[in-house]
Amino acid sequence: MVLLIQRIFLPKRGNIDYDGYKKVKGVKLSVLVDLKGLPLSIIIVPANKNDSTLYIPTLKNFRITRPVGSPVNRPSKVTADAMYDTANIRKYNRRRGIKTNIPVNKRNQKKKKRGRPIKVDQEEYKKKSAVERFFSWIESCKKVLPRYEIKKISYLGVVMLAAIMRLNEVLG
Repeated sequence: MVLLIQRIFLPKRGNIDYDGYKKVKGVKLSVLVDLKGLPLSIIIVPANKNDSTLYIPTLKNFRITRPVGSPVNRPSKVTADAMYDTANIRKYNRRRGIKTNIPVNKRNQKKKKRGRPIKVDQEEYKKKSAVERFFSWIESCKKVLPRYEIKKISYLGVVMLAAIMRLNEVLG
């Protein structure tokens, strides 16, 4: 089982992109983690992107190679916040055979939906804290949060290095 969430980091110096209309500086990390809080896929985008539009690119970035056989390129189950409750995400998961544990976002419903209600496993939803643990650990890294790097690729390298250090601590 894997989890997905996104969070905004606002930099002190440098910017990854700048939207003149909204005047938003910063970056957003979109991360796919497992139940232990270990990162499986990381994407960095400008902070003015909507969270639900980053769901599919994050899942497409997920790939685990195996010594024998084809690589694993999709999670078995995804648990996410209600902000990911869109028809496109549910349709994408259904087509790829991914079990979805996303609660219904009440703000998206203009009128009551017909058909079967969407069920959410509350015990599985409580395990979403693994993502929060990953973000609290990554924020404690002294080079990641201030965002001193100007280029996107160099910042991604710093985030990946911090993730590798985390994997080394946990897996030993």
